[in-house]
Amino acid sequence: MKKLDKLILMSFWGPFLVTMSVVVFIFLMKIMIFYIDDFVSKDLGIWDYSRLFFFFSLITVPTALPLAMLLSSLMAFGNLGEFFELTAIKSAGISVVRAMAPLFIVAVAISIFSFYFNDRISPWANLKGYSLLYDIKTTKATLKIKEGIFYNDLPGYSIKVDKKMADAQSMKGMVIYKHDNRSYEHGNTTIILADSGKMYTINENSNLVIELFNGTMYTEDNDNGGRPAYIVSPVGQAPPAHTKFTRNIFDHYKLVESLSSFGMKRTDEGQFKYHEFMKNINDLNHTSDSIRTSYNETKKNLLPNSQQYFSYNYKQGTDKKLKSGVWIDSLLNKPLSDSLKKEILTNAKSSAASMQSYVKSNADYLQAKIKDASKYELEKHHKYTQALSCLVMFLIGAPLGAIIKKGGFGVPVLVSVLFFILLYVLINQGDKWVKEGLVIVPVGAWLANTVLFLAGMYFIDRARSDSRLFDKDVYQMRIKRIKSFIASRFGKTPLINS
Repeated sequence: MKKLDKLILMSFWGPFLVTMSVVVFIFLMKIMIFYIDDFVSKDLGIWDYSRLFFFFSLITVPTALPLAMLLSSLMAFGNLGEFFELTAIKSAGISVVRAMAPLFIVAVAISIFSFYFNDRISPWANLKGYSLLYDIKTTKATLKIKEGIFYNDLPGYSIKVDKKMADAQSMKGMVIYKHDNRSYEHGNTTIILADSGKMYTINENSNLVIELFNGTMYTEDNDNGGRPAYIVSPVGQAPPAHTKFTRNIFDHYKLVESLSSFGMKRTDEGQFKYHEFMKNINDLNHTSDSIRTSYNETKKNLLPNSQQYFSYNYKQGTDKKLKSGVWIDSLLNKPLSDSLKKEILTNAKSSAASMQSYVKSNADYLQAKIKDASKYELEKHHKYTQALSCLVMFLIGAPLGAIIKKGGFGVPVLVSVLFFILLYVLINQGDKWVKEGLVIVPVGAWLANTVLFLAGMYFIDRARSDSRLFDKDVYQMRIKRIKSFIASRFGKTPLINS
């Protein structure tokens, strides 16, 4: 390896690693902020959060690689140009394209890595990450009791406290309504009033302990099969037994309840494997082929299955068109009574309505099949396009850095963000056209890479010719020349001296 190649690679890897870390962190925070409401008050352990962050960090890698490639290559050649190292390289007879060769090899290697990552690691990370996120979202919030408001999320209890102390365990003025299996029919069966109390968890948050001090417990005990006293008996029947109330005064009373319903339960990951993000290329090919086969079979059986909606027999010619016969002419010429005409019209209308419903349902079904197949095929193409976008971003970033001649995180960041937004917009626009059926899948999937590849080829050509594409004085001179031409054209005094 030549010293020039080492110099360029050393100027590339530092910004690439820093940029990659920053971009992954930004995308990860974006995802976390989007789902922040699902994490609040879930009392999850550090292990659950660590796993979730790890999976979603892996998910963001394919998206972060093109932006990191663009920014780091732009910064590398921008720094070389800013400190006149690129000028020295050119003066030694080495072209810009030759100077880009080592980074081009690196870009190809990163594209291959990105493709492998998209095909193997991303589906696994998506499956693990989103299934874990679903489990977190369906987990109940932890016990969060507010002053003066009844808390009803603990099964079998309604709890209200007048004041919570600073230690988050001690409370004043507690009211607890305890329900049993009859509570839906007869209301609360046990009421506990306490002057003070404490609430805390034990056994690694698996059980809740409620300690009450200086209080009274009122218990309702219905006899006669549990019929309360306020139910009026029909005439001629014996009245129900009276409800018994029991009052117990206590100095210290302890309740222990399970919090198993608040724990996170893992669901079967197989429920999420149908999604296209959870599949590799082989799975996507198999799924899309199956959908296409089902579509073709349904389309092929449309005509044979539609015959059940016709109440007459007919012969089909070789061209599959309806052939009129003597029996049709005789039927049309036969005089009919009004009642028979009405019956025929009614039957014809019913058959037409059935046929219309049959056609509409099958048309919707076929359209849905096409959309599903396109969705899986689009994801398959994206595994290729997202990998090659790393190479395309290099073809844009390296020549732009040589043209702009600015390093650091100023101009390169601004230019990189603009092109990354353009990439994002073109990808979404292509996907939208595919889903709307305006273009075929390959056209929509490769739209962004095609446009940006042509832009990269243009910038490379400008860099080879030492173009001052982004120099302000170049455009100022052009504007002055245009003004001078206009002034001389219309007989006015030139704005600049000849």
